[in-house]
Order: sequence, then structure tokens, then C-alpha cells
Amino acid sequence: MWNPFAISVAHAQAAEAGAAGIAMQIMPLVLIFVVFYFLLIRPQQKKMKEHRSMLTQLKRNDRVVTAGGIVATITKVKEGTDEIEAEIAPNVRVSLVRGTITSVIRPQAANDTKAD
Repeated sequence: MWNPFAISVAHAQAAEAGAAGIAMQIMPLVLIFVVFYFLLIRPQQKKMKEHRSMLTQLKRNDRVVTAGGIVATITKVKEGTDEIEAEIAPNVRVSLVRGTITSVIRPQAANDTKAD
């Protein structure tokens, strides 16, 4: 059987909760956003910043790896453009866009190798 007093009790409880109830409902969403920010967004932004810094510091004779997996040696850095010239084989030079370079290969010193 339908009880009209049950509805008024429910409304009274909802009104009593008020702002505290809304805050408790929003709190898990805020917590999820904070976790995503620190686990996903912030590290990705840091990685992108380091990559941009690496691209601006490219210089002649750096060995680089392109997005296609080609290892090349930079022969000429064209200032004011996004292009660089790189040698992928003896006397084979190509123009590359800076954004396609994924990493710079740094030479290892003899004492940097790990003993197995």
C-alpha cells in the first residue's frame, strides 16, 4: 500500500543532507581526476617537454633514431626550419623533420659498460 508520509520523510532526509551530500557525491570524481593527473597526465607532459628540449638541442654529428627506426648521423641543422639533413649511409643524405626523431644515441665510454 502506498504511504504518502514515506515520501515526505525521504524529502526531509535529502534536504537535511544538502551541500554535504553533494560534496560526498562529487568527492570520488575529484579523487579519480587527481589520481589520473598524477599517474597519466603529469608524466606524459614531462616526457613531451624533455622530447622538445632534446629536439632543440640537436647538433651536427649527433646520431639519432627516427620514428621509422632508421639510425642516422646529422650532417646539417637548418636554423629557422623544422628540417635537418642526416646521413643514413655513406654518401646518402636525406632531409628529416625534427618531430620524426625519437631519440639521440649517446656514445658510451668504455668504463660505462656493465660487467655480466
